[in-house]
Amino acid sequence: MKEKEVILTREGLKKLEQELEELKSVKRREVAERIKQAIEFGDISENSEYEDAKNAQAFIEGRIITLEKMLRNAKIIENDQQKDVVTLGSKVVLKDLEYGVVEEYYLVGSAEADPSANKISNESPVGSAILGKKKGTVVEVKVPAGTLKYEIVDILE
Repeated sequence: MKEKEVILTREGLKKLEQELEELKSVKRREVAERIKQAIEFGDISENSEYEDAKNAQAFIEGRIITLEKMLRNAKIIENDQQKDVVTLGSKVVLKDLEYGVVEEYYLVGSAEADPSANKISNESPVGSAILGKKKGTVVEVKVPAGTLKYEIVDILE
């Protein structure tokens, strides 16, 4: 079975590589030390510090495996195309036509999405609605509360 391609910007790739390095070089050692100290307390069958450290170790190892898989399947978005159409890697200025609010968003792959930083996924309702559209286009986005309308005010990158 073919693994799913992970779409990333150069910045997103760098962030994942840094997280992986931190987990491998720092966090692994820290949790190993915690396990060692917990074992020194004696009977590990009823040792909450040991259990906690083992759970942390399992989480770290799982995250390392996930990151390695993502990096192995990474496809970097090169945003050197024309600025007349919204593509992955585009910075887009959207206007909410109901409230008049204007926001700038960065369209990224789902692995890099962070709504709090205005990075929206190409798989999200808004992201998929604006993908491939031109400046001045009005898009409708169906959400549980109804339909939202956005105008693509500008495509910055």
